[in-house]
Amino acid sequence: MSNVSLTFDGDRAYVELDRPEKHNGLTLEMLNDLVRVARVIGRRGDIRAVIVSGNGPSFSSGLDIAKAIGDPLTIVRNFLPIPWLGTNTFQEACWAWRRLPQPVIAAVHGHCFGGGLQLALAADFRFAAPDSDFSVMEVAHGLIPDMSGAVTLSRLIGADKALLLTMTADPVDAAYAERIGLITQVCGDPRAEAEKLADRIAARPAPAVTAAKRLFDRTWQAGTRRTLGIERATQIPLLVRQALGRR
Repeated sequence: MSNVSLTFDGDRAYVELDRPEKHNGLTLEMLNDLVRVARVIGRRGDIRAVIVSGNGPSFSSGLDIAKAIGDPLTIVRNFLPIPWLGTNTFQEACWAWRRLPQPVIAAVHGHCFGGGLQLALAADFRFAAPDSDFSVMEVAHGLIPDMSGAVTLSRLIGADKALLLTMTADPVDAAYAERIGLITQVCGDPRAEAEKLADRIAARPAPAVTAAKRLFDRTWQAGTRRTLGIERATQIPLLVRQALGRR
């Protein structure tokens, strides 16, 4: 039975990590399921928003290293990059959510550590409960964040804060995470806030929402000249839709 559940309700997709007895510690099977689930959602043109959460006391305590190292050959196989994607399974389990055209919102509570944090960072928005805590904990195990965290951390909080969190592996509380930009907002009910944001976004034209996500992803670290060119290219089909009276 999969420990990643997917349900649809109207124009929403709900993805839930479901290994509560282990604080949703991520197994290799769960990583592959996250990739599979993201692809299922990506094929659904009727979905306007995706909400990712965790069942039980935590969003995710990170990769279940003890379980993973029990099968070293499988780790090696999943570590090799997929040529046409440029990511391996560990990276794609997070980056697949950036590839989706729909906005992805993470509703975080409890621990959000290691690979679980990298998954949350791959969402477009993060709402977190006041008692949640966050840690880039890989260095504590003699590793580095390698599930797309090197990209998302530096984009969100800058290189110095990213290095500080990574090199110390210290957990930080939700208030500090919000202050440095690691999360979008601290709120009493992250799932409810995620729903409200999904409602607001769904009220806007879907092609423009999709184009906005694609625009910022493609230009975040691009030079000015390239960014302006991508802006123009992204805007042209939207202008055509407006001229034809389509939203």
